[in-house]
Amino acid sequence: MKHLMEQLQEAAAERGPLCVGLDTDPSYLPAPLLSIFDAPADAVLAYNKEIIKRVAAEKTACCCKIQIAYYEAMGLAGLKTYAETIRAVKDAGLIAISDIKRGDIADTAKAYARAHFTGEFESDIITVNPYMGFDTLKPFTDYCMPNGESGGKGMFVLLRTSNPGMTDIEQQELKSGGRVLDKTGEELERINKSFKKTYPNQTCSPVGAVVGCTEESDARALRDAYPEIFFLIPGYGAQGGAARIAATLLDKAGGVVNSSRGILCAWKTAPELADKAASGNLCLKEIADAAENAARAAKEDLLAAKKELDGIGA
Repeated sequence: MKHLMEQLQEAAAERGPLCVGLDTDPSYLPAPLLSIFDAPADAVLAYNKEIIKRVAAEKTACCCKIQIAYYEAMGLAGLKTYAETIRAVKDAGLIAISDIKRGDIADTAKAYARAHFTGEFESDIITVNPYMGFDTLKPFTDYCMPNGESGGKGMFVLLRTSNPGMTDIEQQELKSGGRVLDKTGEELERINKSFKKTYPNQTCSPVGAVVGCTEESDARALRDAYPEIFFLIPGYGAQGGAARIAATLLDKAGGVVNSSRGILCAWKTAPELADKAASGNLCLKEIADAAENAARAAKEDLLAAKKELDGIGA
């Protein structure tokens, strides 16, 4: 049995490293288009499904990341859209990453793991926050074991995030030496080694790391420090992360690079749609086409940066 992180690694090698972020806020859709749906959550679901259909058919992306906060903000209807979006991603043959950043202790952590690895919100891979302590990770890693239908899952643990405030905690020096994020990395390495006994023939652990591409200064150091850990790389595009930084982080074990607003809001800057946008006549197909065009351009940008980096290293 291949765990889902291994499957994602293979999909990234086949389709390219782009992860389409479905962090779909209703404000990302044209107001006249929103008005034809009964509720904003219905419009978001329709848009998500159109994007998923396109990127799956064109093999533009290898996975989609669904940020749960945008759906929670729409209430019960939003959570239904969240569940149906995950299902649409998996039905299209793509890997679903649920960006939930859960991290709690004991039975609470077990409940979070059960909620997002089974049932209506079941996803393939989730994001986890380790900063309440490493004991918070175990209820999630239990689902990474090859145990029945709900086994073989994957998780990305926050290591070095893409926000400026990451210096407040992640970059702080410890009295024992190193930074907080280095301590987290050591734990990920320990978990990685423990899974080698369970998955001896697979090329990466089911437990990966979130490493943002907004800081060029330590990208190479982080990639070299954790050569066997698969990365989820946020920050590319709208957050200012450059393709060359992402390419460095894609080295060795590799990773996937997330782009959300740059794809979801591509219609806003598409020259060919300017007149229709101004007159309020945009249709769902047109904004989804713009999203697919942006996704294709992002994939090409990332592959070109990776090719250039590989050429330098050759």
